[in-house]
Amino acid sequence: MLLRRLLALYVGLWLYGFSMAVMIRAALGLDPWDVFHQGVADQLPLSFGTIVAITGAVVLLAWIPLRQKIGLGTVSNVVVIGVSVDVGLWLLPQLHALPMRIGAMAAAVVLNAIATVLYIGAGMGPGPRDGLMTGLVRRTGKSVWLIRTGIEATVLAIGWTLGGSVGVGTVVYAFGIGPLIQVMIPFVDRYLPGFHEDEPVTAAVAPEPMAA
Repeated sequence: MLLRRLLALYVGLWLYGFSMAVMIRAALGLDPWDVFHQGVADQLPLSFGTIVAITGAVVLLAWIPLRQKIGLGTVSNVVVIGVSVDVGLWLLPQLHALPMRIGAMAAAVVLNAIATVLYIGAGMGPGPRDGLMTGLVRRTGKSVWLIRTGIEATVLAIGWTLGGSVGVGTVVYAFGIGPLIQVMIPFVDRYLPGFHEDEPVTAAVAPEPMAA
């Protein structure tokens, strides 16, 4: 059981980072947090993955007043995703033909959903950004969709101002990721006993569509 959960955790985190690289190569717009990561990376002599890892570590500092508990999945999230996205960007070529870019964008969103369900389903602690959302929900009493939307709108605005890529991919991700995750939850539940739809972390990652 533990081995299966560890496998789900690390496969999920690696695929998550790789899906980010595919989305970047599609060049049709990124999800809100990656718009922020790209915007910051454009301003600093650091790789995209390094920015992802540093951002995750900084967000963890916000967990202190929120009294969130850090798990193996939390620490692994910071390290593995940062490495994976840089490896993916090194392996994947630039895409030029529009049909290929559209296909890559769609594949990235689906892969991201699979990865999210795997690593969250492992039940070893949320990622820094997910934990920030659930911590704020618990401390403020506000709804998940309101907190999630507020955070992502803020990082999106900052990232766009810094030069991050906003486009049709941003919209597709925003409205597609929640339903896709919800559809995939039962498949993970089948192979990871103890994973349930009503877990707080899952609710924060895959809320109702308006939360995007």
